[in-house]
Amino acid sequence: MDAQAPIRLTQMASCAGCAAKLNPEKLAELLAPLQETFLPNNYPDLLHGLSQPDDAAVWSLDDERALVVTTDFFTPVVDDPYDFGAIAAANAISDLYAMGARPFLALNILGIPNDLDLKVGAAILRGGAEKAKEAGMVVAGGHTIQDPEPKFGLIALGMLDKEKVIRKDGARVGDQLFLSKPLGFGATNTATKRELSSTAEQQEVVAWMAKLNRDAAELALKYEVQGGTDVTGFGLLGHAWEMAASSRVGIQIDYDQLSFTSAALKFARDFVFPAGSIDNRTYFEKHVEVAENIGENESMLLYDAQTSGGLLLAVEKERAADFLDEAQSNNIAMWRIGSVFEAEPKISIV
Repeated sequence: MDAQAPIRLTQMASCAGCAAKLNPEKLAELLAPLQETFLPNNYPDLLHGLSQPDDAAVWSLDDERALVVTTDFFTPVVDDPYDFGAIAAANAISDLYAMGARPFLALNILGIPNDLDLKVGAAILRGGAEKAKEAGMVVAGGHTIQDPEPKFGLIALGMLDKEKVIRKDGARVGDQLFLSKPLGFGATNTATKRELSSTAEQQEVVAWMAKLNRDAAELALKYEVQGGTDVTGFGLLGHAWEMAASSRVGIQIDYDQLSFTSAALKFARDFVFPAGSIDNRTYFEKHVEVAENIGENESMLLYDAQTSGGLLLAVEKERAADFLDEAQSNNIAMWRIGSVFEAEPKISIV
């Protein structure tokens, strides 16, 4: 945008961790009254809801189809308003991809300071709309409010073949784990806010956050993947734990097979992390075993809160090699990062 003094959207948040997710314990306490009100037995068409937490709600339409609904919004993680809109939209749409749904409709959620140039809000909406269009969606409306902090996101709807749903509880012993984006977004975004990152480092992370998980989701559907989620605010280990706990399995992460953004390890060694990443470690580390040769700062990257991260997919062992070969042949970003083993739910990093 043309301006003599660039707007620092990331500096408009009143606290360092105000956009971080509530940890699962707090979230469960907060949602308890809703779970008591909406008992699943009273709503047989609600296939996935509060009692079976997943990446989105799923409502049965008929014998074959289901409607998938999700919402997500947050304060700016980058300063460019267009990029912020695109990233927030990609992040919300990712919940649909994580369950195997095909997006088709969205509504905007926008909070904007009353004294902020309306061109900024328009650029946020344009970034979100063009990303939604890229995903094959129509933005049909939404809601705006005056807010001291900019906030943006989507209510996103998708259609699902009920026989092809991807769920957090779908991981099976022997499955190979794949991730469709590198790690390190939270650390690099925090470095950017502290003016520690280069333009190239910032642009690299913006490109990854704005990238749709569409191709990875389509590949997962082709290979009949049953277990998966997307990696966002709880970091790789938090979301892997959700899969392990709901599938009642152990998950092994092979540290040397992980991919990181170019500056992630540099910022990790200086312990440049958002508050949400530190919260993640505090809550999830009791479920995690870390090999002694992996340093504390390096292991923090696995707790790092991601914005619009990749899909974490559990692929049948017999089909894993073909899955990766096809991803590479079609230039779909994909890394094999671990496996599923028989055990009480836990995460092992080796």
